Amino acid sequence: MERSQPRTADDRALPRCLRRAARAVQRHQPAQDAAGEGPALTMSTVTVIDPTMSATREIEFRDALREAMTQEMRRDPRVFLLGEEVAQYNGAYKVSKGMLDEFGPRRIIDTPISESGFAGMAIGAAMMGLRPIVEFMSWSFSLVAADPILNNAPKMLYMSGGQFGCPIVFRGNDGAGGQLGSTHSWCVEGLFSNVPGLKMVIPSCPEDAKGLMTTAIRDDDPVFFLESERMLGMKGHVPEGDYLVPFGQAKVRREGTDCTLVSFGRPVNFCLDAAAELAKEGISCEVLDMRTIRPLDIDSIVRSVRKTNYCVVVDQSWSFGSPGSEVASQLHQHCFDDLDNFVHRVHSADVPTPYAFNLEQEYLPNARRICEAVRSCLYRA
Repeated sequence: MERSQPRTADDRALPRCLRRAARAVQRHQPAQDAAGEGPALTMSTVTVIDPTMSATREIEFRDALREAMTQEMRRDPRVFLLGEEVAQYNGAYKVSKGMLDEFGPRRIIDTPISESGFAGMAIGAAMMGLRPIVEFMSWSFSLVAADPILNNAPKMLYMSGGQFGCPIVFRGNDGAGGQLGSTHSWCVEGLFSNVPGLKMVIPSCPEDAKGLMTTAIRDDDPVFFLESERMLGMKGHVPEGDYLVPFGQAKVRREGTDCTLVSFGRPVNFCLDAAAELAKEGISCEVLDMRTIRPLDIDSIVRSVRKTNYCVVVDQSWSFGSPGSEVASQLHQHCFDDLDNFVHRVHSADVPTPYAFNLEQEYLPNARRICEAVRSCLYRA
């Protein structure tokens, strides 16, 4: 018979029904090693990236993701990766290249083509104290797993009265841009971001991809990590050590005074292109990269808009019920009197994603459409 553990003040503060579960979790927490580099390493003990950090090397977006996962798997034996073709084939987009050789088939796991099955299996593993990373080859295929990822993972902590958490990362390619057709080009932000209990991350550059992935793996809540197939080969300066990019903290990618451009993910780069073009006309745009959709850093948006008095939101989702519409709604609520025009929005066209390259480029937000929206917002159209 298992020997009971002594009660602590924190233990006595819990409802009686949760005390045993809490003690079990404490017993199974990996211990920190003598050098202070074991799995007990937490958010507060690791460098948070800031503007003073610099990196001389350039690596691709996919390499930044792999580096974050590899570093976390070396640090914490509870972390593992599973999904279709992640092991023997090195990942459909080579994000997990070489990881099977280092970690073996117990931690880099090829699965059948059954998103609902392996997502549900990973949720069960997370409930039991492991920290799975689930790769969807495309977020379009996550719709097959809607029940486990939406009806179980985000609600588990609440439904179990705190007895079971669900520290899990779901990651994969989101959105259009690779001529993959309508069924493989979903932007799932608008579908999933209104679900309480999950966090949604959408990096725009390799540096953030690594830092946000590290934060996601260490987070105790389910994290939906949205990548872009069109950005996997994008190169950027990335620090070599492990670091964190905190959730809910936007970054100003370009300072400006005339209009605020708010975006997330790949379209941030379209905003930077548009801002450079508009600068030739004497229009100074501030580009704000949200980095995360849940949590949403509305305070940073409000601060910027109170400076510029104009705002254009650029979102690759369809416009109806989108993150972009939520940003616009909250802005009108928080700083209505500071706005000199209503919040303008640039979205993907409200049609199924076309296959033809020229149609797909017009379907997506692009620099030309962003420039037109800014001119309209500033009454210069």
